[in-house]
Amino acid sequence: MSKSTNVLFAAITGFIAGLLLAPKSGAETREEIRAKAREAKDRMDEKAGETMDVIKSGASQAETELRGMTESAKRSARTLAEEAAALKNEAKERTTRATESAKQSAKKD
Repeated sequence: MSKSTNVLFAAITGFIAGLLLAPKSGAETREEIRAKAREAKDRMDEKAGETMDVIKSGASQAETELRGMTESAKRSARTLAEEAAALKNEAKERTTRATESAKQSAKKD
């Protein structure tokens, strides 16, 4: 259990013990317990809402970062493909020149 959960549990337990030991009528005590239970539920609902907001915000930020990384990867892949094509063309040209040079040398001999 988290520290805040332990503190909340201890506070509720202490409150209920205090109510049960207080010199009030049963109806008053039950109504006070109901009211405090509603307050605790409202606080828990509020905390749950805050937690969901944090989770949504984190998920949104992660999505944004992931989209950026995806775009960066796409750009890198395009750049690599372009460089590979250029190297292929250069290799083809060099091979053609080497072949022509070899043919020229063979004709001279």
